[in-house]
Amino acid sequence: MRNATLAERLLSWLPLLPALLLLAGTYWLNQQVQPLPPRADNSKRHDIDYAVDNLSSVTLDENGQARHMMTTERMWHFPDDDMTHLRAPRFVSLSSDRAPLVTWAQTGVLSSHGDEVFLHDNVKVMRLSSADQDEMLLSTDYLHLTPGKDWAETDHPVTLTTPRDTVYGVGMTLDNRARIVNLLSQVRSIHEPAPR
Repeated sequence: MRNATLAERLLSWLPLLPALLLLAGTYWLNQQVQPLPPRADNSKRHDIDYAVDNLSSVTLDENGQARHMMTTERMWHFPDDDMTHLRAPRFVSLSSDRAPLVTWAQTGVLSSHGDEVFLHDNVKVMRLSSADQDEMLLSTDYLHLTPGKDWAETDHPVTLTTPRDTVYGVGMTLDNRARIVNLLSQVRSIHEPAPR
C-alpha cells in the first residue's frame, strides 16, 4: 500500500513536469542573453606606458640653430593624465646675444604638450657670466619653466646669489629674453663691497 501511495503521488506531479521543464528552459535562455559584465576601464589606471633612460634632446629655432637643450636621467609617461615625469632634468637656454641659462632640479613634470615644465626639489637656475654680467645662481624648491618663452616663475622662497650679493625673497619671475629677474615679496639682501 505504501508503494502504491508513492506511485500515486509521483503521478499526481506528472502534469507539472512540462511546466518545470519550461521554467528551467526559460531560466537557461535568460542567462544566455544577459549582457557581459563591464570590462575594467584600463584608461583610468595610472600605469606607465613608456620610459626612456639618459635622454638628450635639442630644440632648434627657425634658422636651425640650437635654442634649448634638455637632458634627463629618466623620463616616464602616464597616459591617463598625459604627463611626463623627469628625474634629474637639466635645461639649457641658448642665445647668440646672451649668456646661456642652465636650469636643473631633482625632479620635474613635463606638460602634455611639452611646452611647460614644473621643476621640484633643489631647483637651481644659473646664468653663466658674460662680458657685461656676472654669474648668477637662483635656488628654490619649485619652478614653473616655459622654455619657449624663456620665462620662469615661482611663488616659493628664492635665494639669488651673485659674486657680491645674496638676495632672499618669496616669489619670482625671470624673463631671460629681457634679462630681468623680479623678486616679488619679503625681499632682503646682503651685499659685500668690492675689495679696495
